[in-house]
Amino acid sequence: MRLISILTAVAVMATLYLFVFERERLLGFAGADAPEASAAEMAAAEAPETPGAAADSDPGIVAVVARRSQAEVIDSAVIVRGRTEAARQVDVRAETSGLVVSPPLRKGAAVDAGQLMCQLDTGTRDIALAEAQARRLEADARLADAEINQRAASQLSADGFASETRVTAANAAAQSARAAVQSAEAAIASAENELEKLQIAAPFSGLLESDTAELGALLQPGALCGTVIQLDPIKLVGFVPETEVDRVQVGAQAASRLASGREVLGQVTFLSRSADENTRTFRVEVEVANTDLAIRDGQTAEILIASDGATAHLLPQSALTLNDEGRLGVRLIDGESRAAFAPVSVLRDTTDGIWVAGLEEEVAVIIVGQEFVTDGVPVAPAFEEAAR
Repeated sequence: MRLISILTAVAVMATLYLFVFERERLLGFAGADAPEASAAEMAAAEAPETPGAAADSDPGIVAVVARRSQAEVIDSAVIVRGRTEAARQVDVRAETSGLVVSPPLRKGAAVDAGQLMCQLDTGTRDIALAEAQARRLEADARLADAEINQRAASQLSADGFASETRVTAANAAAQSARAAVQSAEAAIASAENELEKLQIAAPFSGLLESDTAELGALLQPGALCGTVIQLDPIKLVGFVPETEVDRVQVGAQAASRLASGREVLGQVTFLSRSADENTRTFRVEVEVANTDLAIRDGQTAEILIASDGATAHLLPQSALTLNDEGRLGVRLIDGESRAAFAPVSVLRDTTDGIWVAGLEEEVAVIIVGQEFVTDGVPVAPAFEEAAR
């Protein structure tokens, strides 16, 4: 048994020697005319050609995949982030002091313009008005007597029966009476104004954001009666970067998607002429109807402001590349079948691709293999049509 094992091992070693060291003689003995190609050559021959590899006809030409693209006019929009804001909001405050004698209105209640919010106690203000009116009556009577005396003195002086001094005194008395009448009228107006201040009314129609002052509370000048906000219409407020501000115009149509998912339409009503000192952005306001008051003050909103249409190409995002200076662009194929870099600007990103501007009307864009070529490198393109 041991002898058989030794003979088997010798036979295996002889066979390995023939296949490794005497392969050509063995193949010639078997009748082969030429050696087979090496494994590396066979793998290279069977490997499929990929973008970036040299073309068969000329090792200096690079095979790429390209797409012929035709420019289209698309709607362009300026997109900004912002928030909702009440059209108007005011803290209604007292102008005089007094005790609140009206029951409070609760926050959330709707109020109309001119509706009473806080009624203050009159105190002695009605008495002050009555006194001013009495002084007015007294001043009117004095003025009537003074005017009679003035006319009589003037007539007597004209007939030579009264001195000039008497005429002067009559004129002075009449002037004093007129001043007393004016003073009484001013006192009446002041007393009436004080009484009007006792009724604190809503300056416009809206909603109460806070309770009005409680019954029995003492209000001093400047004390808060209540806060009123107007939500219809409501404003969408955003901040446009200085690179986009020239594309926004007052009166332009705008659409917005709120954080809740609701979509609304409106119109640009204001665009600031002065940039924010810290952010260098410009405030823009969009007015939106809110008849059901469903949109609240302070909600986050994404605002799309309509702008002039732009000519652009729809390309896959993978077609974008950077040149040596770090500028964003694409690789094109020129008339001599050579690669050429073209800078682009991104207008919009969609699920179908990316819209870019800055190219000619018709271009051939390298979409696969653009990273393997530089400007002036000859290419062998395989074109595919844009999938739309």
